[in-house]
Amino acid sequence: MKLSNLTKVTGLSVWFSSLSVINFAQGSAEDPSSANSLVILLFTCVMVLVVFLAAIMGDKIIKLAAGKIRKDSEAKEFGLIPSIKELIFGTQDTSQSKKKITKLSRGFDIKLKGKAKKSISIYNSATYAIKPTDYKGLQPIPKMLLKEGAKVKAGEKIFYDKGFEGVFFTSPVSGKLIEIRRAEKRAIAEIVIQSDGKNSSVKFKAAAPKSLGESGVKSQLLESGAWTAFVERPFGVIANPTLRPNSIHISCSDTAPLAVDYRYVLDQLNQKNIQTGIDALNELSDKVYLNLDKQANKSSKVDQFEGIEINTFLGEHPAGNVGVQIHHTDAIAKGDAVWTIKIEDVATIGKLFNEGVYAPEKIVALTGSIVKNPHYVKTRQGANIAQLIEGQIQEDNSRVVSGNVLSGTQIAKDGFIGAYDNLISVIEEGNQQEMFGWILPQTARPSISPTFPWRMMELARFDANTNMRGEQRAFVVSGQYEEVLPMDVYPQHLMKAIIKNDFEEMEGLGIYELIEEDIAICEFACTSKQPLQGILREGLDYIRSQN
Repeated sequence: MKLSNLTKVTGLSVWFSSLSVINFAQGSAEDPSSANSLVILLFTCVMVLVVFLAAIMGDKIIKLAAGKIRKDSEAKEFGLIPSIKELIFGTQDTSQSKKKITKLSRGFDIKLKGKAKKSISIYNSATYAIKPTDYKGLQPIPKMLLKEGAKVKAGEKIFYDKGFEGVFFTSPVSGKLIEIRRAEKRAIAEIVIQSDGKNSSVKFKAAAPKSLGESGVKSQLLESGAWTAFVERPFGVIANPTLRPNSIHISCSDTAPLAVDYRYVLDQLNQKNIQTGIDALNELSDKVYLNLDKQANKSSKVDQFEGIEINTFLGEHPAGNVGVQIHHTDAIAKGDAVWTIKIEDVATIGKLFNEGVYAPEKIVALTGSIVKNPHYVKTRQGANIAQLIEGQIQEDNSRVVSGNVLSGTQIAKDGFIGAYDNLISVIEEGNQQEMFGWILPQTARPSISPTFPWRMMELARFDANTNMRGEQRAFVVSGQYEEVLPMDVYPQHLMKAIIKNDFEEMEGLGIYELIEEDIAICEFACTSKQPLQGILREGLDYIRSQN
């Protein structure tokens, strides 16, 4: 238990005993004829010392036990000996504190050069695209509602999928639908819209979410297309509107390589819109969490939001992943439904209810060591990056990734930003072999192996390329995954269960708690070079099809 009045009395008793010894010693000095005074004095000192040492040992044991059981900041408040501050001012009840801090001990930060500078500009792309491939679980050919050449407004319905009844995918801008690009077997890859620069929107009802109730809030989100911002766990698919989730987690954290600084992102977002968005989420679930990383926790804005429980997660990557945060806050079991959404999309929802317009704006970071000016831009969902990276890339031999380098998607230099991405990573293409690279590494690079001396260089940032530095090997149990994944699952055993298609073993090993971004750090650490994200997606799709 935490410090109580009993522990305070114990500390005060030690203090008063010390004073008694001093007074006794003074009295004995005035009366040297007392034969037993010295013996009594020494005995009293020894007893006080024994009590004091026992109190210290007991305090350390309690703190050690609390640290193993409790991983949050409240573990520090457990103990036997009160501090001077607590004796004078008393203990503060932190159980009602708005913030809860959880420190994770496992993980690994991949520190790359080219993090975005804190400067922002407006980026208006000529074209935007909706990519069905960004949304897990959609059919290859969804049902189109418009044809090429149709004029559209922001928030106007473009297509829907029969597997997600009632969910519509809408245009992020106003303009003209100029092309429906197809991939193999006529699957729809991109629906391209040429912007007219006006950003006019379909008019929706401007009202406080509380006045609309759950059904009214759902209806407006579904009709506008804002519903697609919700991701449902397990499986990482679009949220099912017929369910009421156990909780909704707002992601305001990211510890991936070159990730955005969410403290800076929060400064760019409208606080009123965020609060209205939070009010809307409270109509959809009884629990709404705002999950922060180390940087976002420093923002003064987060203390002003109402209707949420704030959780801060400290540690190395993947501490900033919402899946890891859910695991330590509201773990998912079979039959549960937990929704996640990014803070930028919460602001979009808030604007929808405050102004009655759909404007899916994003704060996107252009990053990478070969980018001349890494910086932030304010744009809209699905923007084309051709003008954004024009003249910015220093090397032609490069790869552009929508998202982070661990779990993002490679796109062309005239491609479109992914629906859930707020990061563009540009790194060197790794198509050059390094002679004796494992035995005599010629260049410094991030690695979890302690054999590389630069692992100890905490402040160093590295250049990196796409070279795997090895080939796919026998899939052996090494324990590497558990070292970097701060979750109570056995990822390597889970991957083997998926490969052999063992349904019950997959469930027992925690497949419901993971999606690709959670396992990406394990793929980086894997010496067997296994495509873990692809394996996991196969398992998730199989489990979902059986359910």
